[in-house]
Amino acid sequence: MATNDHKSIILGVTGCIGAYKAADLCSKLTQSSYDVHVVMTSNAMKLVGELTFQTLSRNRVISSLWDSPEWEPRHTSLADKCALLVVAPCTASMMAKLAYGIADDALSTLALAHDGALMIAPAMNPRMWRHPAVQQNVSILKQRGAIFIEPGTGVVACGDYGTGRLEDIPVILEKINEFMKNHK
Repeated sequence: MATNDHKSIILGVTGCIGAYKAADLCSKLTQSSYDVHVVMTSNAMKLVGELTFQTLSRNRVISSLWDSPEWEPRHTSLADKCALLVVAPCTASMMAKLAYGIADDALSTLALAHDGALMIAPAMNPRMWRHPAVQQNVSILKQRGAIFIEPGTGVVACGDYGTGRLEDIPVILEKINEFMKNHK
């Protein structure tokens, strides 16, 4: 049975360069007295270390379905505990997994088990963001009630300019605080 602790948040981190900004978001959420539980994809771990998020969140990071020190289906137990799953940054690949119910890693599996709210902060190259397949996935997820924090406009890591970069952390934090205040 879901407990949905109103101060507990799952922060899903995916593998794009914006993952380093997720560490700042994790820190700010923890400083705001949220109980933050980080779930990272293997690609995210190539950009930012698991220990960074463990230190900032003060909780064990989940990065695999297979490395639990004790028996506990962590993807379902954590999904029951938290009212909000925030995926920031969310890559085009993760959005496709979320839209089509593909559960092939800890984060996508947890997302399928999660009955609470889903907040997505996309981050990708502007051409990827504009692609019809990505926009279709956005539409599917919005129809299901996902809350989108639209990507920012500016220069992205590859040097291109346009809409697609991870929105600024203060904006994401404000959206999370607003949601949590209104959905206790």
